[in-house]
Amino acid sequence: MTSPPYPPPSESFAHPKPGRYDVSTMQTTAPTTWEDVLRMPDDGNRYEFIGGRLYVTAAPATRHQRISKRLHWALMEVLERPGHGQIFYAPLLVEFPGTGDRVQPDILFVANERRGIIGEKQVTGAPDLVVEIVSPSTAHRDRGIKLDLYARCGVREYWIVDPVEDVVDVWRFGKQPGHERFAGEMPVRLGAGQVGTINLDEVFSRHLDVWGDSSPAGSE
Repeated sequence: MTSPPYPPPSESFAHPKPGRYDVSTMQTTAPTTWEDVLRMPDDGNRYEFIGGRLYVTAAPATRHQRISKRLHWALMEVLERPGHGQIFYAPLLVEFPGTGDRVQPDILFVANERRGIIGEKQVTGAPDLVVEIVSPSTAHRDRGIKLDLYARCGVREYWIVDPVEDVVDVWRFGKQPGHERFAGEMPVRLGAGQVGTINLDEVFSRHLDVWGDSSPAGSE
């Protein structure tokens, strides 16, 4: 299923007044710099800086963590173990040079030919793949603000994982942008070619949430 290229960022997001904190959107518009963020105490939250605004995400729920773990395992099987590149997971900072924007995606992949962007403490540049698992407090950001950011900054593919609908929206950017939604079996691409598949029924399995994981959901 294909839809038109990514939409423009929404201008209708409600922001709190300067200096005040809005729990419902988990963000603040008080004037600040990333250096201010670095001075904040480690409180278990995830801090991101996009478009001059600070976004704060609380520690994820257990279902989020289980889905992230199974998807990470699947991507390891399909992308890292065959030698295509490296998989990372949050918390890890990704900085987009020249923009001032810094994010901490749930999962990301950097192909071998771009491994120079991997540093000791962060990734500086656009990963080949970024994965975000949406929650009620982050859905508007993941589907709007981050979608636009990743498209503009050179990310090749962006996955939006929905733990409620049990689907993954795949956005591809570049010369042939497009959007597809997957349930069940999902192809994994590297460039123009397919390198494997992921069993989304296992990734989203509520049975495994209760009884535990058995094997990775990915295959070549």
